[in-house]
Amino acid sequence: MQSIIIVIITAAIAFGFGHLAGTNSVEFAGFPAFFLCTVVAMAINWLVFIPSAIAKADTYYDTTGAITYATTTLFACYAAWSAGAGLDARSIAMAAMVIIWCVRLGTFLFIRIHAMGGTDSRFEKIKVNPARFLVAWTLQGLWVVLTASAAFAAITASETVPLGAFFWAGTAIWLAGITIEAVADWQKSRFKADPANKGRFINVGLWRWSRHPNYFGEITLWTGMFIIAIPVLEGWSWLVAISPVFVFLLLTKVSGVNLQKKQAFERWGDDPEWQAYFANTPMLIPQPPKS
Repeated sequence: MQSIIIVIITAAIAFGFGHLAGTNSVEFAGFPAFFLCTVVAMAINWLVFIPSAIAKADTYYDTTGAITYATTTLFACYAAWSAGAGLDARSIAMAAMVIIWCVRLGTFLFIRIHAMGGTDSRFEKIKVNPARFLVAWTLQGLWVVLTASAAFAAITASETVPLGAFFWAGTAIWLAGITIEAVADWQKSRFKADPANKGRFINVGLWRWSRHPNYFGEITLWTGMFIIAIPVLEGWSWLVAISPVFVFLLLTKVSGVNLQKKQAFERWGDDPEWQAYFANTPMLIPQPPKS
């Protein structure tokens, strides 16, 4: 029962956020297009949950997340175009940024999960319980809505604004973020693929300058997206400012840094080399190590 209550509350937050943040959105089929993006995001995850729960499998969880980003973004573009608002350069650029990001990350996660045998340890205990498993899929829908909200707001905005300093500054920040994230993921994959590194922790490349450079890149790119959207925000649509804040809190306080820190100390907590790396390397923002 507790799991069902969490699902209801999570869905209510997602739909409530979509309704409020979409007050400046064009309408599609009588509803704000932003709100319908929320409906699409939740629907995709709930639909994929059904066969996943039956099979007690989490193989396509991360891939579904990437598909949800792409689908909702494309739907936002279609809704804006159908409403007669058209797609200005800002909308096209932001849609492309989301698609590029989700294709890159989705492909990376798909390859990684299959390399791990098609299962993720995060779901080992909950995938056998349909109600608890549904919570994970519902939370993923909310994750997509909150994270991509700046893009949804800009693409479906009822009024357009010429490109200016916010666009170029945000684009530069997005490019820096996605580059850092992609390079960090590539370096870690290459490190783990080398048999000589089996059982070792990565402390080379960007990982020498930060313990979580991939997370730093993720936070940076969504910050860039929000900055690009700023000129078209008004009223309740300013709620999308939660996007980079949500990503930061999620990765540093909930599932990212904390989870990996626990796993790292379980594996290498007694290793003096690891202890030195942990003490001298910044958690997030890349900078030269202390020693």
